[in-house]
Amino acid sequence: MTPKTLLARWPSWAGSAALTWSLLYAAGAALAALTGPSLGYAILGKGTGTGAEAAAAVLYGASAVLGYTLLRRPAALWPSRAAWAVVALCLTSGFAALLSPLHLLFFLSRNQDPVDWAALSNQFLAVLGAVLWGCAALAHRRRALGTCAHCGGHRRAAVASDSTRAGLVAVAALVPYTTLKTAWALGLTVGYTGTGRPGADPEYTSDLGIWLYDHGVDVTAALALLGMVLALALTRPWGRRLPRPPMLALGWAGAGALAPFGALLAAVGILAWTGVIGSGLDDHAPWVVAVAYGGFSCYGLALGRATRSFQRATRRACAVC
Repeated sequence: MTPKTLLARWPSWAGSAALTWSLLYAAGAALAALTGPSLGYAILGKGTGTGAEAAAAVLYGASAVLGYTLLRRPAALWPSRAAWAVVALCLTSGFAALLSPLHLLFFLSRNQDPVDWAALSNQFLAVLGAVLWGCAALAHRRRALGTCAHCGGHRRAAVASDSTRAGLVAVAALVPYTTLKTAWALGLTVGYTGTGRPGADPEYTSDLGIWLYDHGVDVTAALALLGMVLALALTRPWGRRLPRPPMLALGWAGAGALAPFGALLAAVGILAWTGVIGSGLDDHAPWVVAVAYGGFSCYGLALGRATRSFQRATRRACAVC
Protein backbone atom coordinates (compact mmCIF):
# COMPACT_ATOMS: atom_id res chain seq x y z
CA MET A 1 0.00 0.00 0.00
CA THR A 2 1.41 3.37 -1.04
CA PRO A 3 1.54 6.32 1.39
CA LYS A 4 -1.01 8.15 -0.77
CA THR A 5 -3.44 5.24 -0.58
CA LEU A 6 -2.88 4.91 3.16
CA LEU A 7 -3.58 8.61 3.67
CA ALA A 8 -6.74 8.41 1.56
CA ARG A 9 -8.06 5.67 3.85
CA TRP A 10 -7.56 7.68 7.06
CA PRO A 11 -11.09 7.13 8.47
CA SER A 12 -10.44 3.40 8.65
CA TRP A 13 -7.28 3.64 10.77
CA ALA A 14 -7.52 6.98 12.60
CA GLY A 15 -9.11 5.45 15.70
CA SER A 16 -6.50 2.70 16.00
CA ALA A 17 -3.70 5.21 15.40
CA ALA A 18 -5.02 7.51 18.15
CA LEU A 19 -5.25 4.59 20.58
CA THR A 20 -1.71 3.43 19.74
CA TRP A 21 -0.36 6.97 20.07
CA SER A 22 -1.94 7.41 23.50
CA LEU A 23 -0.51 4.13 24.75
CA LEU A 24 3.00 5.01 23.58
CA TYR A 25 2.85 8.60 24.85
CA ALA A 26 1.51 7.50 28.25
CA ALA A 27 4.17 4.79 28.48
CA GLY A 28 6.88 7.36 27.77
CA ALA A 29 5.52 9.64 30.48
CA ALA A 30 5.40 6.78 32.98
CA LEU A 31 8.97 5.82 32.10
CA ALA A 32 10.12 9.40 32.60
CA ALA A 33 8.34 9.62 35.95
CA LEU A 34 9.84 6.37 37.25
CA THR A 35 13.40 6.51 35.94
CA GLY A 36 14.26 10.20 36.04
CA PRO A 37 14.91 11.32 32.43
CA SER A 38 12.42 14.01 31.54
CA LEU A 39 12.23 12.99 27.85
CA GLY A 40 10.56 16.33 27.27
CA TYR A 41 7.62 15.59 29.59
CA ALA A 42 8.77 17.58 32.62
CA ILE A 43 7.03 20.88 32.03
CA LEU A 44 6.88 21.85 35.71
CA GLY A 45 10.27 20.48 36.69
CA LYS A 46 12.82 17.77 36.09
CA GLY A 47 13.75 14.73 38.11
CA THR A 48 12.36 11.42 39.23
CA GLY A 49 8.63 11.27 39.80
CA THR A 50 7.82 14.86 38.83
CA GLY A 51 4.19 15.85 38.93
CA ALA A 52 4.05 16.80 35.25
CA GLU A 53 5.35 13.42 34.10
CA ALA A 54 3.08 11.41 36.40
CA ALA A 55 0.05 13.51 35.47
CA ALA A 56 0.80 13.03 31.77
CA ALA A 57 0.98 9.26 32.27
CA VAL A 58 -2.43 9.22 33.98
CA LEU A 59 -4.18 11.57 31.58
CA TYR A 60 -2.91 9.97 28.41
CA GLY A 61 -3.52 6.52 29.85
CA ALA A 62 -7.14 7.57 30.32
CA SER A 63 -7.21 8.82 26.72
CA ALA A 64 -6.13 5.34 25.61
CA VAL A 65 -9.21 3.94 27.36
CA LEU A 66 -11.31 6.45 25.43
CA GLY A 67 -9.57 5.39 22.22
CA TYR A 68 -10.59 1.79 22.89
CA THR A 69 -14.16 2.99 23.46
CA LEU A 70 -14.12 4.76 20.08
CA LEU A 71 -13.37 1.44 18.42
CA ARG A 72 -15.88 -0.58 20.45
CA ARG A 73 -18.80 1.90 20.34
CA PRO A 74 -19.04 3.08 16.71
CA ALA A 75 -22.72 4.08 16.97
CA ALA A 76 -22.48 6.24 20.12
CA LEU A 77 -21.92 9.98 19.80
CA TRP A 78 -20.47 10.73 23.25
CA PRO A 79 -17.02 9.13 22.64
CA SER A 80 -16.33 11.43 19.67
CA ARG A 81 -17.38 14.44 21.74
CA ALA A 82 -15.09 13.40 24.56
CA ALA A 83 -12.28 12.90 22.05
CA TRP A 84 -12.10 16.66 21.48
CA ALA A 85 -11.03 17.05 25.10
CA VAL A 86 -8.06 14.81 24.28
CA VAL A 87 -7.29 17.03 21.28
CA ALA A 88 -7.24 20.03 23.64
CA LEU A 89 -5.00 18.11 26.05
CA CYS A 90 -2.56 17.27 23.25
CA LEU A 91 -2.47 20.87 22.07
CA THR A 92 -1.77 21.97 25.64
CA SER A 93 1.19 19.60 25.80
CA GLY A 94 2.44 20.65 22.38
CA PHE A 95 1.55 24.35 22.54
CA ALA A 96 5.18 25.53 22.46
CA ALA A 97 5.80 23.57 19.25
CA LEU A 98 3.16 25.65 17.48
CA LEU A 99 5.24 28.73 18.29
CA SER A 100 8.54 27.03 17.41
CA PRO A 101 8.87 28.77 13.99
CA LEU A 102 9.85 31.80 16.07
CA HIS A 103 13.18 30.02 16.57
CA LEU A 104 13.88 31.00 12.97
CA LEU A 105 14.04 34.58 14.25
CA PHE A 106 17.02 33.82 16.48
CA PHE A 107 19.26 35.32 13.81
CA LEU A 108 17.51 38.61 14.59
CA SER A 109 18.11 38.36 18.33
CA ARG A 110 20.78 37.59 20.88
CA ASN A 111 21.05 36.16 24.40
CA GLN A 112 18.10 33.83 23.88
CA ASP A 113 17.78 30.57 25.77
CA PRO A 114 19.08 27.55 23.81
CA VAL A 115 16.51 25.23 22.25
CA ASP A 116 15.64 22.18 24.37
CA TRP A 117 15.48 19.65 21.53
CA ALA A 118 14.08 16.85 23.72
CA ALA A 119 11.21 19.04 24.84
CA LEU A 120 10.60 20.38 21.33
CA SER A 121 10.49 16.85 19.88
CA ASN A 122 8.06 15.81 22.59
CA GLN A 123 5.86 18.82 21.85
CA PHE A 124 5.76 18.02 18.14
CA LEU A 125 4.80 14.46 19.08
CA ALA A 126 1.94 15.90 21.13
CA VAL A 127 0.79 17.97 18.14
CA LEU A 128 0.82 14.78 16.07
CA GLY A 129 -1.40 13.24 18.73
CA ALA A 130 -3.81 16.17 18.40
CA VAL A 131 -4.03 15.56 14.65
CA LEU A 132 -4.62 11.83 15.08
CA TRP A 133 -7.25 12.34 17.76
CA GLY A 134 -8.98 15.03 15.71
CA CYS A 135 -9.17 12.65 12.75
CA ALA A 136 -10.43 9.85 14.99
CA ALA A 137 -13.14 12.10 16.45
CA LEU A 138 -14.30 13.20 12.99
CA ALA A 139 -14.37 9.70 11.56
CA HIS A 140 -16.24 8.28 14.58
CA ARG A 141 -18.81 11.08 14.63
CA ARG A 142 -19.50 10.80 10.92
CA ARG A 143 -19.99 7.06 11.18
CA ALA A 144 -22.35 7.52 14.13
CA LEU A 145 -24.39 10.09 12.16
CA GLY A 146 -24.41 7.96 9.03
CA THR A 147 -22.62 10.54 6.85
CA CYS A 148 -19.57 10.02 4.67
CA ALA A 149 -16.55 9.33 6.91
CA HIS A 150 -14.24 11.08 4.44
CA CYS A 151 -16.02 14.37 3.82
CA GLY A 152 -18.98 14.44 6.19
CA GLY A 153 -21.29 15.19 3.29
CA HIS A 154 -20.25 18.87 3.13
CA ARG A 155 -20.82 20.91 0.02
CA ARG A 156 -18.61 23.78 -1.12
CA ALA A 157 -21.44 26.27 -1.49
CA ALA A 158 -22.37 25.88 2.16
CA VAL A 159 -19.10 27.36 3.44
CA ALA A 160 -18.45 30.24 1.07
CA SER A 161 -20.54 32.91 2.80
CA ASP A 162 -18.54 33.31 6.02
CA SER A 163 -15.02 33.12 4.65
CA THR A 164 -14.72 36.77 3.58
CA ARG A 165 -15.97 37.99 6.95
CA ALA A 166 -13.51 35.76 8.81
CA GLY A 167 -10.60 37.12 6.79
CA LEU A 168 -11.58 40.73 7.47
CA VAL A 169 -12.01 40.05 11.20
CA ALA A 170 -8.55 38.47 11.31
CA VAL A 171 -7.00 41.49 9.59
CA ALA A 172 -8.81 43.94 11.88
CA ALA A 173 -7.67 42.02 14.98
CA LEU A 174 -4.00 42.65 14.14
CA VAL A 175 -4.39 46.35 13.32
CA PRO A 176 -3.89 47.57 16.95
CA TYR A 177 -0.72 45.51 17.42
CA THR A 178 0.76 46.44 14.04
CA THR A 179 -0.05 50.11 14.48
CA LEU A 180 1.36 50.26 18.00
CA LYS A 181 4.62 48.46 17.20
CA THR A 182 5.13 50.60 14.09
CA ALA A 183 4.48 53.76 16.11
CA TRP A 184 7.12 52.66 18.61
CA ALA A 185 9.60 52.03 15.82
CA LEU A 186 8.91 55.54 14.50
CA GLY A 187 9.81 57.06 17.87
CA LEU A 188 6.44 57.41 19.60
CA THR A 189 5.96 56.03 23.11
CA VAL A 190 2.15 55.75 23.31
CA GLY A 191 1.22 53.01 25.78
CA TYR A 192 4.82 52.67 27.00
CA THR A 193 5.59 53.82 30.55
CA GLY A 194 9.17 52.60 30.93
CA THR A 195 12.53 54.10 30.08
CA GLY A 196 14.49 53.60 26.90
CA ARG A 197 13.08 52.53 23.55
CA PRO A 198 9.90 50.42 23.58
CA GLY A 199 10.15 47.17 21.68
CA ALA A 200 13.91 47.26 21.06
CA ASP A 201 16.01 46.02 23.96
CA PRO A 202 19.67 46.10 22.82
CA GLU A 203 20.42 43.16 25.10
CA TYR A 204 18.14 40.89 23.11
CA THR A 205 17.73 42.59 19.72
CA SER A 206 20.41 41.86 17.12
CA ASP A 207 22.27 44.51 15.20
CA LEU A 208 20.09 43.79 12.15
CA GLY A 209 16.92 44.07 14.23
CA ILE A 210 18.08 47.39 15.70
CA TRP A 211 18.99 48.67 12.23
CA LEU A 212 15.52 47.83 10.94
CA TYR A 213 13.97 49.40 14.02
CA ASP A 214 16.00 52.57 13.47
CA HIS A 215 14.42 52.77 10.03
CA GLY A 216 10.86 52.40 11.31
CA VAL A 217 10.47 48.65 10.77
CA ASP A 218 9.56 46.43 13.72
CA VAL A 219 10.14 42.77 12.83
CA THR A 220 7.08 41.55 14.73
CA ALA A 221 4.90 44.17 13.03
CA ALA A 222 6.16 42.88 9.68
CA LEU A 223 5.20 39.35 10.75
CA ALA A 224 1.75 40.63 11.69
CA LEU A 225 1.37 42.03 8.18
CA LEU A 226 2.27 38.61 6.79
CA GLY A 227 -0.40 37.17 9.08
CA MET A 228 -2.93 39.54 7.54
CA VAL A 229 -1.91 38.43 4.06
CA LEU A 230 -2.34 34.79 5.12
CA ALA A 231 -5.87 35.48 6.38
CA LEU A 232 -6.80 37.22 3.14
CA ALA A 233 -5.27 34.44 1.03
CA LEU A 234 -7.40 31.90 2.87
CA THR A 235 -10.57 33.84 2.09
CA ARG A 236 -10.01 35.21 -1.42
CA PRO A 237 -10.25 33.47 -4.80
CA TRP A 238 -6.61 34.25 -5.60
CA GLY A 239 -5.54 32.39 -2.46
CA ARG A 240 -7.09 29.16 -3.73
CA ARG A 241 -4.45 29.02 -6.44
CA LEU A 242 -1.73 28.70 -3.78
CA PRO A 243 -0.46 25.26 -2.66
CA ARG A 244 -3.10 23.74 -0.36
CA PRO A 245 -0.98 21.80 2.20
CA PRO A 246 1.26 24.75 3.25
CA MET A 247 -1.75 27.05 3.50
CA LEU A 248 -3.59 24.60 5.75
CA ALA A 249 -0.49 23.98 7.87
CA LEU A 250 0.12 27.70 8.39
CA GLY A 251 -3.55 28.43 9.03
CA TRP A 252 -4.18 25.68 11.59
CA ALA A 253 -0.81 26.14 13.33
CA GLY A 254 -1.37 29.89 13.60
CA ALA A 255 -4.91 29.47 14.90
CA GLY A 256 -3.90 26.81 17.43
CA ALA A 257 -1.00 28.87 18.75
CA LEU A 258 -2.38 32.40 18.77
CA ALA A 259 -5.96 31.87 19.95
CA PRO A 260 -5.05 30.56 23.45
CA PHE A 261 -1.94 32.76 23.66
CA GLY A 262 -3.97 35.89 22.92
CA ALA A 263 -6.78 34.82 25.27
CA LEU A 264 -4.29 34.55 28.13
CA LEU A 265 -2.83 37.99 27.37
CA ALA A 266 -6.29 39.53 27.04
CA ALA A 267 -7.36 38.12 30.41
CA VAL A 268 -4.15 39.30 32.10
CA GLY A 269 -4.47 42.72 30.51
CA ILE A 270 -8.08 43.16 31.59
CA LEU A 271 -7.33 42.08 35.15
CA ALA A 272 -4.35 44.44 35.27
CA TRP A 273 -6.47 47.23 33.78
CA THR A 274 -8.99 46.82 36.59
CA GLY A 275 -6.24 46.68 39.21
CA VAL A 276 -6.81 43.09 40.28
CA ILE A 277 -3.30 41.84 39.37
CA GLY A 278 -0.15 43.08 37.72
CA SER A 279 0.40 42.26 34.07
CA GLY A 280 4.07 41.36 34.49
CA LEU A 281 4.87 44.02 31.88
CA ASP A 282 5.28 47.00 34.16
CA ASP A 283 6.56 49.23 31.37
CA HIS A 284 3.40 48.64 29.30
CA ALA A 285 0.04 50.25 29.94
CA PRO A 286 -2.57 47.58 30.77
CA TRP A 287 -4.63 48.46 27.69
CA VAL A 288 -1.65 47.55 25.50
CA VAL A 289 -1.64 44.02 26.90
CA ALA A 290 -5.44 43.70 26.74
CA VAL A 291 -6.08 45.24 23.32
CA ALA A 292 -2.91 45.08 21.24
CA TYR A 293 -1.53 41.77 22.52
CA GLY A 294 -4.89 40.25 23.42
CA GLY A 295 -6.03 40.83 19.83
CA PHE A 296 -4.09 37.72 18.88
CA SER A 297 -6.95 35.69 20.38
CA CYS A 298 -9.50 37.19 18.01
CA TYR A 299 -7.05 36.75 15.14
CA GLY A 300 -6.48 33.09 16.01
CA LEU A 301 -10.20 32.33 16.16
CA ALA A 302 -10.90 34.14 12.89
CA LEU A 303 -7.92 32.49 11.24
CA GLY A 304 -9.25 29.08 12.30
CA ARG A 305 -12.62 29.91 10.73
CA ALA A 306 -10.91 31.13 7.56
CA THR A 307 -8.73 28.03 7.38
CA ARG A 308 -11.74 25.76 7.82
CA SER A 309 -13.55 27.57 4.99
CA PHE A 310 -10.46 27.31 2.79
CA GLN A 311 -10.13 23.62 3.55
CA ARG A 312 -13.71 22.91 2.55
CA ALA A 313 -13.70 25.18 -0.48
CA THR A 314 -10.56 23.60 -1.93
CA ARG A 315 -11.49 20.00 -1.13
CA ARG A 316 -11.66 17.79 -4.17
CA ALA A 317 -14.88 16.00 -4.99
CA CYS A 318 -15.26 13.05 -2.65
CA ALA A 319 -14.67 9.77 -4.47
CA VAL A 320 -16.51 7.80 -1.79
CA CYS A 321 -19.90 9.40 -1.33
